[in-house]
Amino acid sequence: MPGISELRARWAGWPPAAGAAVMATGIISVGLHLSGAETLSRVVLVLAALAWVALAADFVLRLAGDRRRWLADAATPGALTAVAATTVLGTGFSALGWQTLAEALLALSALLWPVLLVLVMRHWKPRMPGSAFLCCVATEGLAVLGATLAAAVGTAWLAHTAMVLFWLGLVLYGIALVRFDLRQVLEGAGDHWIAGGALAISALAGARLVAAGDGSMYLWNQDDRGVLRNVTAALLVLDLAAYLVLLVAEVVRPRPGYDMRRWATVFPMGMTAAATLSVADAMDAPWLRVPGQVLVWVAVAAWLATAAGAVRSARAGGEPS
Repeated sequence: MPGISELRARWAGWPPAAGAAVMATGIISVGLHLSGAETLSRVVLVLAALAWVALAADFVLRLAGDRRRWLADAATPGALTAVAATTVLGTGFSALGWQTLAEALLALSALLWPVLLVLVMRHWKPRMPGSAFLCCVATEGLAVLGATLAAAVGTAWLAHTAMVLFWLGLVLYGIALVRFDLRQVLEGAGDHWIAGGALAISALAGARLVAAGDGSMYLWNQDDRGVLRNVTAALLVLDLAAYLVLLVAEVVRPRPGYDMRRWATVFPMGMTAAATLSVADAMDAPWLRVPGQVLVWVAVAAWLATAAGAVRSARAGGEPS
């Protein structure tokens, strides 16, 4: 059938960075959950799960049937969206109380993470686009899900592992920042926003670790807790500053038109909202909830605009960027 053949051809044309759409949708669901819009959060989580299944099937089929192409795709920074999307989805399921499913997604992402991270970093070059920061995003995604599950099921070793990943993610952010081409702020097609999104997911990881330590488990002493709280607050401030800079750059140098990399713009916007709300809860700062909720709905509007652009591009027969 022509329709099925066209669908297969379009599916085969998806680049690894298509996982950013799952990341964006999943974190919008988490943000809606944190802001209290539970029904809408679940609907969006279903959409993220369906998209994840489609991309996971594509991942497996390429690995089994076209090993050369799989290796080529796995060496690109966008491949790490597989890890980040899986951890974001797991975080959403954990919020619903589905801890077993969340644990399975954590195990899967933990298996993929070292393989893809090594493949990607071996092919790094000077003057990288914003996708270079996916090394931090994937690592901090593991920290977020690990800390979330540690608090939910009361597993101390998982929280300690998440803490190690939290600090490692910050180191990877610094390495990526050295290689990031700053001109992308004005010229990037959307993935330059990940520079801010990596700070946001780091702040979210810090907030989840703070919350885990404030529970029934004894995880770290008072000094360690103080350092964690201060670093988390600093990360949120840096994230909000980056958000503002990137937003101003969009106004100064508009980049209209749909590009698949725009999903990598929606993700940091949603992640900043989720991080703000999580920091507000974990660090007893209720005054942060109002800006956090505003940022959630700004991210929802960006998601709708990007989804509309994707539909228009598909109808026009456009190929993925």
